[in-house]
Order: sequence, then structure tokens, then C-alpha cells
Amino acid sequence: MARNIGAACRRCRRENLKLYLKGDRCYSDKCSFERRAFGPGQHGQARFKKLSDYAIQLREKQKVKSMYGMLEGQFRLSFHKADAQKGVTGENLLIMIERRLDNTIFRAGFASSRKQARQFVRHNHIQINGKKVNIPSFLVSPGDVITVKEKSRANGTINENLEAVVRRGIPSWLELEKDNYKATVKALPNREELTLPIQERLIVELYSK
Repeated sequence: MARNIGAACRRCRRENLKLYLKGDRCYSDKCSFERRAFGPGQHGQARFKKLSDYAIQLREKQKVKSMYGMLEGQFRLSFHKADAQKGVTGENLLIMIERRLDNTIFRAGFASSRKQARQFVRHNHIQINGKKVNIPSFLVSPGDVITVKEKSRANGTINENLEAVVRRGIPSWLELEKDNYKATVKALPNREELTLPIQERLIVELYSK
């Protein structure tokens, strides 16, 4: 499986926004973005140049890709599927990538980051409606019940994440039963609950050129 192995903290600094890519580290004083809130590289502290419209659109797409840990092919495919649906393409896109299994596990609190969530899925720790699913891009639907496999419930990392879930909070479209290692998808994700600054309109404009 292809994956992005670049330095996560450099991506936050490149986008000039904390993307919370490294779990608990992002909430501590070890966070590189907090310590060096300027662009990466030799000229990172230089004044940013005025960006063209295309560059602004590109940076928005790169920001969302980094946030959700997606590669270009995956992201472009999601956009085309969203564009084929009824409704507003940008909102369709965000709702679709929020429904990804790796993101859902992160949102539910089983993982401290989307990267860690992908590892849990790939290592067969997760079940949906009682069946093993090891595809991080699997799209959950209302009514789906996500559980940690019985043998994986002794995993110290998963238990630590569940204890710390109060700090992040659980979105209203999910219901977590922490003691049962279970999360239920109550509804489709809500655009208003995506609190990070995302301008999906710019992504639509970029792909529509």
C-alpha cells in the first residue's frame, strides 16, 4: 500500500496550520508547529510571497490531503465520486472523506491520529458489524457498529486513547460506548462540525479547471 512517509510536522508548518497529524504530541509542548511556527526549509522564516489564485487553490487541496493522510490518486477519485453525487460537490467531498474508516476510528477515540487509525485497521484490530474490515478507505454508513476485536482490547495504546478521548470530544454523528469498545454511526457526518478551517470551494475550483 502506498503511503506518505514525509515528515508530518513539516506539513503543518508548510500549511501554516496545526493539522494534528501526530496525536498526543500535537497537544504537548513538544509540538514542532508551536515551537517553530514558520515555513520549513532554509528560507522558512522569510516573508511569504503573495500567492496566485492557482497557488491558493493548490495549497488548500494539499492541506486537506495532509489532514486526512490521503495520496493524490485517492483524493482525486473521491472528488470525482463527490462530483457525481447530487448536492454541493465540496460538501459531498468532505462528508465522503469524513466517512472513511480510518477517520471514523480517529473521531471515535480509538486512535490518537488518523495515521495510527490506519495501522489499527491494517493490522486487523477493527470489526464492522461483527466482520473484519482491513481497508482504511472503507466508507461507513448510518447504523454501522464499529468494534475493537476481542483479542485487541488488551492493547495498551487503544486503552490510553480511550481514556484521553474527553480532550478531543466525539462528533454528534458517532456514539461511543467506551466500556464496550464500540462506536455506532448514528448519521452522516455534518459539515458544520468540521472545525478546522477548510475552504472546499477552492478545491472544487482547482479540479474544475
